[in-house]
Parts: sequence; structure tokens; C-alpha cells
Amino acid sequence: MIRILLGTLALLSATPAAAQLSKPEAEMVATVDAEAERTIAFLEDMVEHNSGTLNLPGVKQLGVEIIQPELVNLGFKVDWIDQAAVARSGHLVATHKGNGRGKHMLLIAHLDTVFEPASPFRGFKREGDKAIGPGVVDDKGGIAVILAALRAMQAAGTLKNADIMVVLTGDEEKTGDPIPTARKDLIEAGKWADVALEFENLAREDGKDYGTVARRSANNWTLTATGKTGHGGGIFTPGQGYGAIYEISRILNGWRSELIEENLTFNVGVIGGGTPATIDGDGVKIEASGKTNVIPATAIARGDLRSLTPEQDAAARAKMQAIVAQHLPGTGATLTFQDNTPPMAPTAGNRALLARLNSVNRDIGLPAMAEYPPAKRGAADSSFVAAYSDTLAGMGPVGGTLHAEGEWLDVPSLAIQAKRAAILMSRLAREKR
Repeated sequence: MIRILLGTLALLSATPAAAQLSKPEAEMVATVDAEAERTIAFLEDMVEHNSGTLNLPGVKQLGVEIIQPELVNLGFKVDWIDQAAVARSGHLVATHKGNGRGKHMLLIAHLDTVFEPASPFRGFKREGDKAIGPGVVDDKGGIAVILAALRAMQAAGTLKNADIMVVLTGDEEKTGDPIPTARKDLIEAGKWADVALEFENLAREDGKDYGTVARRSANNWTLTATGKTGHGGGIFTPGQGYGAIYEISRILNGWRSELIEENLTFNVGVIGGGTPATIDGDGVKIEASGKTNVIPATAIARGDLRSLTPEQDAAARAKMQAIVAQHLPGTGATLTFQDNTPPMAPTAGNRALLARLNSVNRDIGLPAMAEYPPAKRGAADSSFVAAYSDTLAGMGPVGGTLHAEGEWLDVPSLAIQAKRAAILMSRLAREKR
């Protein structure tokens, strides 16, 4: 270890941009490099273990049998929070008690993947600097980064005084219902924390790394239009009106023409109409039938609503409802919303966290990271805590082909992200609350 440390210090001293690293920080860099194979081996172990969201025993096994021992060895108190009440496996919550003087830090990642046991995409393989496997980057690579960073902090002596909570959710990909129950423990952790770091994949485009200070919400809406059914030859007459399909078309086109703005989207995922028309309990399948000479009695559409801030979300909902209320003759309509994931707004606190991370980048000789456009990122668990603590997302490794066969991870990015995280957390642990 001494030889590795001396070699790293010599390399860093030759780079003016890295002159600000302290001795413990240089030791963290050296530890991450020295343990690179250990980190990739642990990642392989996690990927080989199926933890599809609905594989409830598999999710718990990954958390309790594979990950928990690693955290216990680092001095964390670990609890398994059962989630049978929402038909999910559970969450792993680990707490490290420091000296109480520095920032309270929450580290977020998730145990589950979209790949259930029946998926043909399984196993782990290496192709040069690329690792391929189910959940390799989303989000088992993020967990690997967390553990590598914490081990580096332990080796350098910066972990002992750090107050850290790790929450690994077991249902990020398909959250349990009701959501307030499924996310209760994460939200409570967010209220405890001063800073939250989320370890989903790092945003990288054109060879540049970006910081994620904002994510848009992911909520759903259901629109149901009604009309007076009757002979098709009577449509548009005062007695019959316009029918349900013209009404729902009017509303959707009104949204398209009046609501489009930056960072706001409202996709229509499914639509159907006729006499009759119904939607299933999951809100994904519409059954409808009708004849060309019958005015449709019902039309149903369902989609999502994504916004950047609570204010933008509230304004959009109000405009949508106002358009709904302008009924065509002989028709009616109702619009309901289902809240899933709130927005992670780009606050001053979040941007200050990115500035701190850019100080780390400067000191280890990496370029500064600009903000990643929030419209390019999906929703994630970090949004549930962003209202309570300063939050920086995308602290995990680089990867691609998420949620599909061929999901891959850039192996060198594991070490880069672990170094960034270890140094950032060590500095935050010294900042007064």
C-alpha cells in the first residue's frame, strides 16, 4: 500500500491541477485503484444474482446476504425494512454514526432491476473496458461505486467521523403501492440528511461528464370523455352532440397547442373509444368496440406528465383542467392525476453541491462538469428526498442500453466515480451542519 501511495502521490504532484489533494485524499485515490479488481468482482457477483423487482426473495437475498456484510465490515448498522405491505421485498438501510459535526449524508441506490427471473438476459461478461449484464449499471454499478468509495474512506481514516446513511430501495423500477408507504423510509432519511447523493448512472455525452442537479417528475393522468350515443347520422346535431371521441380529441389537441413549454411533457400512452370503452385496473389496456353508424359513448386516454418544478406541475394541471372544462355540445369529460415521482428541481443547494464536486474534479485533474439537461434524464428515487436535502444525482458509473438486453457499463468509470464520491464525502464530513 505504501508503494502504491507513493507512486500515486508522485503522479499527482506532476499534475498542477491535482496539487490540492490532501494526504488522505491521495490515499483514497490509491485505494480505489488498488481495489479495482475487487470492485469488479463484487459487481459480477451482484449481477449474477437475479433481483428483478418482483423476485421478492432475490431482492432480499442480494441485500441481506451479499451487500449487508460489506456494510457491516465498514462499521454500519444495517436494517432490512420489509415491504410486504406494498407487495414488494424491502429496503436495505445502513447507518454509520460519525462525530455529529459534519454534514449528514444520504447515499441512494436500488437493489432491483427490470429483469425478472424469466428474462433470457442473464449473466455477467467482460468485453475489454465494457461489462455487460442485467442491472450492471442500473443500479448494481452504483452500489459498487458506493462500496468502493466507503472502503477508500475507511482506509484513509475519513470514514470514522462521517455521518452517513445508505438507503438501497428494493422497488425503484416498479414502486410498490401506495407510494407514500413504499417511500416512507426514504423520505424520512431525506429529512435527516443535509446532503443526498444518488448513484444512478453518470450522464456522459460526446466524451464529457455532466452533473445532474435536476430530474423531472413522472406522474400519470387519465382522461375520460363521454357523449350521447345514438345513430351516427345524427352527430353534430343539437340533440346528439359531438360524441366522446371528438371531445377527447379536442382536449388532447388543446393541450398540444396551449401547454407545450420547456421541460414539460404530457405523453399519451394509450387511447381508445367506442360504445362501450373500458380501461383495466393497471391503466394499460383499453377495450373498445363500436360501429361506424353509432356515436361513441365513451373515450379514454392515459399518459404521463413530467415537469421540472412543483410550480410548473401545478400550473400545467390547472391549464389541462381548464381545457377539459370547455366541452363540446352534448359531451362531458373528467381528468384525474396519479402522483408517482415528484420533480427534483434545480435548486441553489443542488448547484452548490455540483460546485463542490467540480472542486474535486479540479483537484484530481478532471474537467469541470456542466449541468445535464433535466429533460434527458428519467425519474429516480432522488426526487423523493430533493424537497428536504440538497441533492446531486448521477453519481454512479457510465453505461448504456438501460432496461434492455445488452445493458453495459464502462469499467474505468467505476474507479473515477468512486474517487469523486470518496473525496466529496470526506470533505462534506468536515463541513459544519
